[in-house]
Amino acid sequence: MAENASTNTWGGRPHHPSVQGMVPAESAGGCLDAAAAFEHLCSLEDISLDHNLAWAFMEPTAVAKRLEPTDPEKPAGSETLRFVCISDTHGLHRDISSVPSGDVLIHAGDFSNTGEEDQVEDFALWLQSLPHPHKIVIAGNHDITFETDYYLDRGGRNFHGSRNKYDPEKVRAHLVEAPGITYLEETGCEVNGIHIWGSPYQPEFFDWAYNLLRGEPCREAWSKIPTDCDVLVTHGPPLGQGDLLHPSGRRAGCLDLLTEVQNRVKPKYHVFGHIHEGYGVTTDSKTVYVNASTCNHSYSPINPPIVFDLPIPK
Repeated sequence: MAENASTNTWGGRPHHPSVQGMVPAESAGGCLDAAAAFEHLCSLEDISLDHNLAWAFMEPTAVAKRLEPTDPEKPAGSETLRFVCISDTHGLHRDISSVPSGDVLIHAGDFSNTGEEDQVEDFALWLQSLPHPHKIVIAGNHDITFETDYYLDRGGRNFHGSRNKYDPEKVRAHLVEAPGITYLEETGCEVNGIHIWGSPYQPEFFDWAYNLLRGEPCREAWSKIPTDCDVLVTHGPPLGQGDLLHPSGRRAGCLDLLTEVQNRVKPKYHVFGHIHEGYGVTTDSKTVYVNASTCNHSYSPINPPIVFDLPIPK
């Protein structure tokens, strides 16, 4: 695992390796006072807790180059696997105008509105109807019936008026046990020698499912990602890549996820969703980041699936 706040210091005070030696850029709220910002960062026990200020220090040297997605009409090479990525369909999967053909279909979570059983069952049936030989799915924060403890504790009451409206295990079974679908939850799979790892977690985002406090809980989750991962699938984005919120101009991504991706795991592709307005493809020149959110900020499923090709290992 990459070094974290507990093992690095600025003058004896904890810091994060991603922001060492940087100075803050202008933020959406105006120009930051560098000395005050630096003092605030140094005063934090864990700077991952103030990810927007951390980003202000990182932004001047961060690389997040926008890329044009692969043309789905362009044939894939004979020695490649074609990946087709969607996310955040929110029960509107049948309203997607077109799903390109490919070898592997990835859905990066939020396939339902709030984990309703009929939506989950229909989503599984829709996936099974698609021609892609491999279908890989993770859950997201809206899929509240998939995190059993959360749903029975408060999710059911908060969103469905009762802790017992749905049986989480029964709802999960519609997808998890569906033939031809691979459901990942802090687990991985392999397709033609390409290693894929999936996790539904993201930093705390209101009181939804699969929320983790920033800092150590997130680091613990990301430390489970294996270093042989070629395609990483998480519901939430890393800091600075496809995570910009509108109209606030703030970032929702995870600093610790970014650190793991860039310093330890180094996957070829990182697929996610969660932040609808972050849809698109970026790169830091080493990893390609795909925000595959199908729904836009207004929850209309108008963003096309994103396609990429990976050579099959020999």
